[in-house]
Amino acid sequence: MLRRMFLGASASLPLLAVADHASAADPAPAPAPSPFDSATVRNMARQLALQPYKAPQDTLPAPFKNLDFSAYQGIRFVPAKAQWHGQGRKFTAEFFHRGYIYHDRVDIFEVADGKAEPIRYSPDMFTFDKVPPATGDMGFAGFRIHYPLNHADEADEVCAFLGASYFRAVAKGQGYGLSARGLAIKTADSAGEEFPVFRSFWLERPAPGADIIVIHALLDSPSTTAAFRFTIRPGEDTIFDTETATYPRVDITEAGLAPLTSMFLFDANDRVRFDDWRAAVHDSDGLQLHTGHDDAIWRPLANPHDLQVSSFEDAGPRGYGLMQRKRAFVDYQDLESRYEQRPSLWVEPIGDWGKGVVELVEIPSDREVNDNMVAFWRPHDPLHAKGEYLLNYRLHWCWAPPGVVKLAQTMQTRCGLSFDQKHRQFIVDFVGDSLKALKADAPPTLDAGANKGKIVSAVTQSNPEVHGWRVSIELDTQDNKLVELHARLMQGDQPLTETWVYRWTQG
Repeated sequence: MLRRMFLGASASLPLLAVADHASAADPAPAPAPSPFDSATVRNMARQLALQPYKAPQDTLPAPFKNLDFSAYQGIRFVPAKAQWHGQGRKFTAEFFHRGYIYHDRVDIFEVADGKAEPIRYSPDMFTFDKVPPATGDMGFAGFRIHYPLNHADEADEVCAFLGASYFRAVAKGQGYGLSARGLAIKTADSAGEEFPVFRSFWLERPAPGADIIVIHALLDSPSTTAAFRFTIRPGEDTIFDTETATYPRVDITEAGLAPLTSMFLFDANDRVRFDDWRAAVHDSDGLQLHTGHDDAIWRPLANPHDLQVSSFEDAGPRGYGLMQRKRAFVDYQDLESRYEQRPSLWVEPIGDWGKGVVELVEIPSDREVNDNMVAFWRPHDPLHAKGEYLLNYRLHWCWAPPGVVKLAQTMQTRCGLSFDQKHRQFIVDFVGDSLKALKADAPPTLDAGANKGKIVSAVTQSNPEVHGWRVSIELDTQDNKLVELHARLMQGDQPLTETWVYRWTQG
């Protein structure tokens, strides 16, 4: 899948308040405003799930269906045409034109005073640099929201919904990086993944001065429908309070709920294949877990030769996320991409999610334009046809997960040949308040192990350069192609650090 391009199925919405779309040359009259309340989208999703899936139309007039990336970038929204522009509200909405790979028509409504009214496309909303202006009702591909995030007198783009069920956001001081999705189905399945799409959105008109905006979305795919309600609060962390209701058309055994998608190309633990001047290239460098048993786990990401799937069993998870922990320019040395400013994204479950697994899918990639990391919650039980499944969670687009950090965390993971060039050596640096009182002559206990091969040596030493402790593990793989390792520092029977877990694969 191309990064940020989100190649999903096409979408339009001939349902309830939306009639079948006429051609761009012969636009249909605007539907009248329709009643809207908190149950409207859920009722629409429930009704749609009872109907056979119908692949929507995705036709575009020439030349828009054949646009290259440069020509598509030349189609720009006119800021003065933004929804709520000049009304004294902190939020405005701008819209993406259809074209290039974004063939899908997404219907967008404004909700105010208990009524939903379509936001109508017009060519004068856009400037067209390399193509002639469109005619008729082309419709939109998605939208983005602006808000004075970094400066009180200047609006910044804080989130965007574009392509399939993907969306992304930033917190104060950040630039775009990883994405969230509405739903993942059959990820890493040899038969191919199914990409649900957001078919329609409802944007609640924000009150003057309000710092919260509410967005509703209807999702559809051959396997299921779903209703979403996002309550978005931009700030030092940008928060999406997310309420979902899913209505499967068929039994779904491979559902990925609250999915995240990111990019990892290389870092010090995994860069043998890359002849690159930069120290690291990634939007996220690890999967962080806070389990229902109050365990803290850090799993560094890797770019494998073959697709890898890792599953972490849990019950009542407290949180998980794809994190970007390296936050210094020197970690990347990239003045354009500024990977040190990319968001981390933390999923905070609301209520008891029961039993399941956090699944991490690592897809081989040779370019940083590919989103090749996926993480999501897979419930223990399948989602059954004609059922209703409610799930609520809070998305934190952040610098670090919320809450007090009790245990020292993994600062970096490095991997290479041992000095004698016979074994693999892993260097892990832990940093945190729980380690600061330790003395070099009274080191912590090391709990380390591997499921295969043999650990030849495992030692700890104080690392004053980072005010933490270093763990060095030398592994004899014994010709195994895959070895799972773990390590943490202890004082007595109490952990001082999160548990570092790592999957080494033969390159």
